[in-house]
Amino acid sequence: MIALSCAQNKAQKVLALYYSQNGATKAVAQEIASKLGADMEEIQATNPYDGDFGQTIERCQKERAEGFLPEIQPLKANLEDYDVIFLGYPIWFGTYAPPVVTLVNEVDFSGKKLVPFCTFGSGGLDSSTRDLKAKQPKAEILPGYGVRTARQEAIPAEVDHFLKAGGFLEGEYEVYPEFGAMQAASAEESAIFDAAVNGYPMLNAKAKNVASRPVTGGTEYLFEADDQTSPEPRTMKVYVLALEGQAPVFTQVLR
Repeated sequence: MIALSCAQNKAQKVLALYYSQNGATKAVAQEIASKLGADMEEIQATNPYDGDFGQTIERCQKERAEGFLPEIQPLKANLEDYDVIFLGYPIWFGTYAPPVVTLVNEVDFSGKKLVPFCTFGSGGLDSSTRDLKAKQPKAEILPGYGVRTARQEAIPAEVDHFLKAGGFLEGEYEVYPEFGAMQAASAEESAIFDAAVNGYPMLNAKAKNVASRPVTGGTEYLFEADDQTSPEPRTMKVYVLALEGQAPVFTQVLR
């Protein structure tokens, strides 16, 4: 089904405010700002997280153990001037990265429309959105967008769809049907799941149940999978995209 979106309010002033360490989140921010003609500003830590992956993890673990939050540089933008703020971040330890933790602890977004967007290894849009709502209860937190850093080539098309579906951008977009009922995963569906998660070191799971829906160019699956790394029984949800002529890929994990 094709729908036609209309921008919510052309007079609204929009800011794409983001933190990015390796450029992935910045790429999403640039796409949003370009399509909406929005202003853009980067959140910068006074002591940058400029080490490699292992060094960043080690530093964050130490800071978390000490209850330390990094200092950030003052924003140049006056947030009072904006009606809608797209807030972007990479997911670290299941939520927004520490510089954004500092931001939401220090800044009151009451009365603002906040739209989260994030990049991640496996997931975190849902958990970070919950944390954002808890920290900013007087802001209107709108549905957000998340993408795996391994799928950066998908950003332009997905951001376009996201903005149109959210009413921020005018134009036609496809409305996907709801997922069908969950059922036991067949051998063929389990093979699709295995192919999608194969090679990702932090996702060791076995498909149990599945629902699906048609999307442009293929099928999207929602798997319920048993976590093989947990000593206690634990089920996760894994979204998998299987497009014609392409290997299946997982797009998000909900733990």
